[in-house]
Amino acid sequence: MNSQRFLRSLHATRRHSTALVAMPFTLIAAVTVMDISAPPDVHLGPFLVAAPAVTSSFAGPRMTAFVGAVAVLAQSVVAIARTSLNDLNHTYQIIALCLISAFVTLFAHLRERHEREMTQLRSVAEAAQHVLMQPLPRRSGPLRIASVYLAAEAEAQLGGDLYALVRTADGTRVIVGDARGKGLDAIGEAAGVLGAFRALAHREARLPELVGHLEDGVTVDRHGTTDGEEEDDYTAEAFVTAAVLDIPDAASELRLVSCGHPPPLLIRAGEVLSLEVREPAPPLGLAQLLAPAFTAETFTFGAGEVLLLYTDGVIEARDRSGCFYPLLERVASRSWDGAESLLEYVRADLLRHAGGRLGDDAAMVAIERLPDAALCPRGWSRRQGAAEEEVEAHR
Repeated sequence: MNSQRFLRSLHATRRHSTALVAMPFTLIAAVTVMDISAPPDVHLGPFLVAAPAVTSSFAGPRMTAFVGAVAVLAQSVVAIARTSLNDLNHTYQIIALCLISAFVTLFAHLRERHEREMTQLRSVAEAAQHVLMQPLPRRSGPLRIASVYLAAEAEAQLGGDLYALVRTADGTRVIVGDARGKGLDAIGEAAGVLGAFRALAHREARLPELVGHLEDGVTVDRHGTTDGEEEDDYTAEAFVTAAVLDIPDAASELRLVSCGHPPPLLIRAGEVLSLEVREPAPPLGLAQLLAPAFTAETFTFGAGEVLLLYTDGVIEARDRSGCFYPLLERVASRSWDGAESLLEYVRADLLRHAGGRLGDDAAMVAIERLPDAALCPRGWSRRQGAAEEEVEAHR
């Protein structure tokens, strides 16, 4: 948002706030005038309690107390104009108005404190999200990267979906996954897998061994109780689906280990291919129950092709009629000019399909292999390119 748009939005917010504050005072003035001019047996004073009550819904305790005081003053003016302050009916009305004003002022104080706490929690959640889900670099060797994370709830910045990218000596390793469930337990599982992946992706030469270590990490966390402490239901059933990829720089291919994760989509020459592995492994955390041998399958991934990785929150998003989002059909419905344009379309189309609100968190990563000409344009050395990649990775 540029500065002019920000200033326009700020002025609009101020006009909106001014209109809200003017509303209770307008109500007080109208009720006062009508009550003074009403017949002797008609009393409109009780309607004045609406002024502080309405104010407490959008303003702080000071403004609410001030509106309540103005309403009490208006009720006193009505009493003097119609009879006197000693009139029993008006006396009880003034006392009731004072009590209600004090009550709604307390309500405004509690609401303001709760909003302040929620703001602090959102700030902490956003900071934790940036630490946990570090932004992916836009470039990694011959690859152009784009990513998006969609939270199921606007207030919830954290979830169990995960993605990470690590640059190795001869290529790029990527993981996209989804921890079972929601909340802090799922976040803990996602954080453990991401930490292990970032630490081990540089060390393990072969992809199956890397995935094996990730499996061991999830299993140790699940069974890491002490002093006879029993596992809760969530911990006993914890698992993480994941797609782990190794994309070498020098070869037009990728190697994939799928641990119960939805298959990536590969866009090649106007076609969309689903990269189904022949021997999928169970989700991380369940492998010890089945004792699988992790195997990496190789797929062709050439220049100009785009790979789309995603979590099940994408394909399980439903519209009003209950139909799932047809990701493959939507991606195949048009041509794409790179990874960013693909994600921009899928993100907007997914939210439109789900009516603007997802039932589960969703994460997507698009990876485009650039042609050699795009990697090294004239007058641009590979050393310069490596320096730019390092700067981009630390943004």
